[in-house]
Amino acid sequence: MDQMEQRLKELTECDGVPGHEGAVRDLMKSYLEPLSEQIITDRLGSVFGIKTGAEAGPKIMLAGHLDEIGFMVTQITAKGFLRFTQLGGWWPHNLLSHRVLVKTRKGDHIGLIGSKPPHVLTPNERSKVLQLKDLYIDIGAKNEEDAREMGIRPGDWIVPVSDFFTMRSGELWAGKALDNRAGCSLAVEVLSRLQEGSHPNIVYAGATVQEEVGLRGAGTAANLVQPDIAFALDVGIAYDTPGSESGMTCNVGDGPLILLMDSSMISHSGLRRLAVDTAEGLGIKIQFDAMTGGGTDGGKFHTSGIGCPTLSVGFATRYIHSHNAVMSRSDFDKAAELLTALVRKLDRETVDQLFRA
Repeated sequence: MDQMEQRLKELTECDGVPGHEGAVRDLMKSYLEPLSEQIITDRLGSVFGIKTGAEAGPKIMLAGHLDEIGFMVTQITAKGFLRFTQLGGWWPHNLLSHRVLVKTRKGDHIGLIGSKPPHVLTPNERSKVLQLKDLYIDIGAKNEEDAREMGIRPGDWIVPVSDFFTMRSGELWAGKALDNRAGCSLAVEVLSRLQEGSHPNIVYAGATVQEEVGLRGAGTAANLVQPDIAFALDVGIAYDTPGSESGMTCNVGDGPLILLMDSSMISHSGLRRLAVDTAEGLGIKIQFDAMTGGGTDGGKFHTSGIGCPTLSVGFATRYIHSHNAVMSRSDFDKAAELLTALVRKLDRETVDQLFRA
């Protein structure tokens, strides 16, 4: 296992839902510190390493997000089962019988997500989509008092249980929290590649908090950095699985993904053209997506200050917002190559031209 793969394994197996990203932030700091002149954080917990190539150059922001989707305990039933709500978007049908970890002041407790068994479902219930309110978590408690003695309290946070693994002899990476520890790792990888050679700007590489619940950390992080150019590094949807076909063609392994638009942002045309031209010059195949729903931190970055040209760059990823997602190592590597080359092009003159594009 090389450094890129090891780093992603460590990041995905670290736990951190929206509002509880501390452990992931500490891990990111450990990667950024050897590569940065300074580490900065905002008051919500977003973290960035700074590398200066030219003191008078523009500020270039490369940001993943620290948080993964998860849950929060809302109620302990009389019999000791847990009711919960989602932190980030889940489809309840992805949850049945999956293991979760309930994080409490007294330590972690393994739990199983349960519902009524199929034997007792009515024909009407069998035909309906499950709702989150119909599910519960079984932690093995005898009753409510027992659950409280275990340390369970409303507000405790919950994460999926899933170890990082590879497929096709390491060609594919899989596990929980690829959304968006892959983006976090990409920010570190680009900063690492920038250690050799020069770049005509000041790079801020790191990750935000609470993206999955409304891009909240993106706003505070942009206020902290005040970037001239921003790249939101995030996963995208893969349309290469049965039943997932779309008008767009986004396949795992077919190259980095550029998001043309989503519900929160239309990509900056000048920055997009520069990215596409750079990719063509490097011989890197680019894929595109356009979504009417969902969004990335770019939705807050591009409206920060007096406006910040922003582009969302990532990788087509299968089964996002579930216990296990799948992405391509090659897509990650090519995204890092492309972003490193882009950063080296973004001098003051080029950025000023983008402002007028």
